[in-house]
Amino acid sequence: MTEPLAVIRNVSHRFGTVSVLDDVSLNIAAGRFTVLLGPSGSGKTTLLSIVGGFLIPTEGQILIAGVDCTHMPPAQRPTTTVFQDYALFPHMSVAANVAFGLRMRGIRRRTRRAAAIEMLGLVGLEHMAEKRPHQLSGGQRQRVALARALVVEPQVLLLDEPLGALDLKLRRQMQDELKSIQKRVGTAFLHVTHDQEEAMALADEVVVMNQGRIVDWGAPEKVYSRPRTRFSASFMGESTLLEGKVVEVDGDQLIIATSLGRLTLPGRAAQGEHVALAIRPERLTLRSTRDAWLHLGRALVTDLVFQGSFKRVTAVSESVPPVELVIRVGTDEQVTVGARADIYCKPADLILLRN
Repeated sequence: MTEPLAVIRNVSHRFGTVSVLDDVSLNIAAGRFTVLLGPSGSGKTTLLSIVGGFLIPTEGQILIAGVDCTHMPPAQRPTTTVFQDYALFPHMSVAANVAFGLRMRGIRRRTRRAAAIEMLGLVGLEHMAEKRPHQLSGGQRQRVALARALVVEPQVLLLDEPLGALDLKLRRQMQDELKSIQKRVGTAFLHVTHDQEEAMALADEVVVMNQGRIVDWGAPEKVYSRPRTRFSASFMGESTLLEGKVVEVDGDQLIIATSLGRLTLPGRAAQGEHVALAIRPERLTLRSTRDAWLHLGRALVTDLVFQGSFKRVTAVSESVPPVELVIRVGTDEQVTVGARADIYCKPADLILLRN
């Protein structure tokens, strides 16, 4: 089994009496794009700062390529950081900005100039080498900051919400470019964001954080389709959450009592255990085409929003207590606000959550 490139081992951090990280452990693989995803205050930026050496953890270790870097200053670590504001030097040309890290390492002028031009070519800006940062667009400045970070050949590149200042169209364009560049250079990227769509577009592995802890991790498809926790199910995309109690266990089949009735689904839990069920919007349907589908009862459509490639339907069940369901249907689906509809899903699409 391949050893991880970077190891975050039992890291905790406090600012005074306030705990912001609580016993966080994470392995970062070489050549992979890892995204730390979570709301504001979840600890993701603090963790990135600790990996980069801008903070020393209250407890725990940071190892990179087998070397303990916990107390090593940023300039001596095999990492570089791209900040949200890019931090470019306004009085320097684009090429000089990119070459700055090599200059600090004592690399000769001609060599660092050649390396800077080559790296600018990688991000498609070699023709901008003599411009000043104020002459560039936001997306171009972001690429210059990326080139400056990569030119020193770090083992781990740290990105602190680098796309946050860009408009939606440019942000999506830069997501594609960032992923493409990472694949070409093969450097391990550790990227912080609170944007779920951005995380799914970029990541080889998503690490979901909440209240200073890691609450879920894995490939984007896995974290989305089979979240481990209630928080992950609600934060990583939309879900309808049902509280329930296991009333019968039959091998690997569970019968769970919910406000929508007794639902049978595959899974493992103890009889009498209180659990939750999550259902993704695209897994609910207003019609049944197979006998094996579960009927979740009838619901009143209370809202309908056209979102381009689909319609987002909000409906309230007729059960007691009522449950608000979010359903994603095709644009050709005939549904109107005020109508009543039967709701169905496949048993396998109910996600069992035990914490």
